[in-house]
Amino acid sequence: MPTIDIPNIPDWLSVALVVIDVLIRLTVIFWLPYNRKPVVALGWLMAIFFIPFVGLIAFLVFGSNLVPKHRRSRQRAMNQIIKDVIGGEDAVLGEVEISEPARVAANLNYRLGALPLIGGNKFDLRESNNDALAELAEQIDKATTYVHFEFYITALDTATEPLWDALVRAHERGVSVRVLIDHIGARKYPRWRELQRKLTAAGVPWRLMLPLKPWKGQWQRPDLRNHRKIVVIDGEIAFTGSQNAIHSSYNLKRNLRKGLEWKDLSFVCTGPVVHQLNAVFVSDWYAETKELLLSEIDVSIINDARVNINQRPLAQIVPSGPGFETENNLRLINHLIYNAEERVTVCSPYFVPEETLLQALTNMAMSGIEVTLIVCEKGDQFLPIMGQRSYYEQLLRAGIKIQQYPGPTVLHSKFMMVDDELTFIGSSNMDPRSFALNFEVSTFIVDRGMVSELERIASDYISECKELRYDEWVNRPVYQKVTENVCRLWSALL
Repeated sequence: MPTIDIPNIPDWLSVALVVIDVLIRLTVIFWLPYNRKPVVALGWLMAIFFIPFVGLIAFLVFGSNLVPKHRRSRQRAMNQIIKDVIGGEDAVLGEVEISEPARVAANLNYRLGALPLIGGNKFDLRESNNDALAELAEQIDKATTYVHFEFYITALDTATEPLWDALVRAHERGVSVRVLIDHIGARKYPRWRELQRKLTAAGVPWRLMLPLKPWKGQWQRPDLRNHRKIVVIDGEIAFTGSQNAIHSSYNLKRNLRKGLEWKDLSFVCTGPVVHQLNAVFVSDWYAETKELLLSEIDVSIINDARVNINQRPLAQIVPSGPGFETENNLRLINHLIYNAEERVTVCSPYFVPEETLLQALTNMAMSGIEVTLIVCEKGDQFLPIMGQRSYYEQLLRAGIKIQQYPGPTVLHSKFMMVDDELTFIGSSNMDPRSFALNFEVSTFIVDRGMVSELERIASDYISECKELRYDEWVNRPVYQKVTENVCRLWSALL
């Protein structure tokens, strides 16, 4: 039998590798946990201890959940500009009777995100993805001053072509059109390069959000993404929610083979809240271009908001993401859950609860609050879906009702209702990515009418769902449990 000669490694190299390995392990033990959640730090330590060199490289690329300092400084500068315009420390602009939990939530959001609670708004929910895109195109054709357009995922397809054509027409008639598109979110979808050429040829000002172009000095952790969905037209009407600017099938071959269709929930709004959404867009445009669009922030709306404070719905935009010092959306969600008196309903396509959120939901369920979770039966991403399934047993044991929306529909709606008056709706999932790694925009609404509308939608969803039963779930096959638990180990790093 032939033998294979393995070259001898010099003794000095062997010693050097051992010393480097020990130094890496010792260094990360003291350095890595600094200002990180223990579960996240433990995940990285495990990776580095099991595969030291590969794990360290992965940590250096993906370990920081903060965008570069210049982006954070621009966010702080924008927050201060808004607070200077508003004046005062109270998030509720004027005298209005609201519950103490709502007032505290508003002040929490104001201190973290700089935007106040304001009245005199109107919200119209949209449940059909493709119809919502067609309506947006019609509204853009009516624009006279500006259109601000920002999406995580965009594509050029049969559902969005009228939308892009409307943006081009608006630009050609002198409307200030500005487009922001997430660099990674959009690039994998068909006709991406054709879309870029279309916008560039038409002269429409557009920028990539969080671009990854190291050769141009544009670099940050690759999976920090801008997940927001915002359209603001003339400061009069705005669109936001869970929906991306793409056909409801998402156009990928694997989606088409499986017959997947995305089902979203977004809204069209008018009133002072439009200017808060515009302020979020202006912040993002400033971060990407260094161009501060102060002329397109209507400061007179603050006085109008004080006058209209008693006109429901009251609303407050909640921006969050790695540009902020804290996890704004998670803090609000936990506060609302802990102040529930009767019921909490959560709808999220990706539900991988951070430890404080898991404890909040299970605590409330065990104390007699009715907690309902609406999730997808089958999702489009293997790791998050399997990771979230690993939490179901603990949730069910605490008394939480889990409703699974059947495939091949991907229920992509993201909202929460608390009791009869408080709602939270937007782009944010209930997972570590949306809490710490993605720029998100959500809306905190204080209004019984909005709760009633969301209850109707939730009831429609639940009528299609299958409710999980504890005794059935705990008896699922062992291989499923093993797969779910392995995926759960990655949940803190997803």
